[in-house]
Amino acid sequence: MKFSRLFLNRLQNQPSAHDTVVVIDVLRSFTTAAVALARGAAAIYPVEGITAAMTLLDKLPNPVSVGAVGGGDPVPGFDYGNSPALLRQAELSGKNVVLSTAAGVRGLLRFRQARHLYAASLVCARATAAAIRAAGAAEVCFVITGEWIDRDGDEDIACADYIEALLRGEPAAPEPFAQRVRASDFGRRFTAGTWPNLPRADLELAATADFFDFAMVVRHAGDQLVIR
Repeated sequence: MKFSRLFLNRLQNQPSAHDTVVVIDVLRSFTTAAVALARGAAAIYPVEGITAAMTLLDKLPNPVSVGAVGGGDPVPGFDYGNSPALLRQAELSGKNVVLSTAAGVRGLLRFRQARHLYAASLVCARATAAAIRAAGAAEVCFVITGEWIDRDGDEDIACADYIEALLRGEPAAPEPFAQRVRASDFGRRFTAGTWPNLPRADLELAATADFFDFAMVVRHAGDQLVIR
């Protein structure tokens, strides 16, 4: 199995990946998505932009809107912000979740033609590694979405390092990777107390390795991507 890394915000200088692509967004898109599935959501539809989200909401039965703009503030008019801790209290059984976020969703759409596509975060890292191994992947590309001008993205790099170590069969205690999530540039914003829409509870959940036992495989449903 061969491994590579791409950074979402440097893609103009990087090649495409076509075999197995793992798009990682630990803080917080794909931690939120995992919580939504655990809360009984029937499906998650990742879409880029508020207009696309509103259009899809009108077409789906039992829809729920979840999302945030760049920096983490909730999308005005959406049912829920991109907060996995708050979403753990939501009743989502049978709901179709339309998810629009600034980074993770954009990564999925960018690599929608990959043979195998996964949305990943630390809470489902071990299950993601197991799914990749079971699918017989030959090449795995990790897409890091959290690196920005003012963010090192190490929360996502740590998750990629953990999944890769598991796939290589290396000893991989989860706590050092979880600590890197907490210590990342973006992670520290959740503990600073100055960002009202970045609660500490979100960080603690996102830094809990292997909290869920399922992988988030991304498939096509017509012209939409869907996670079930």
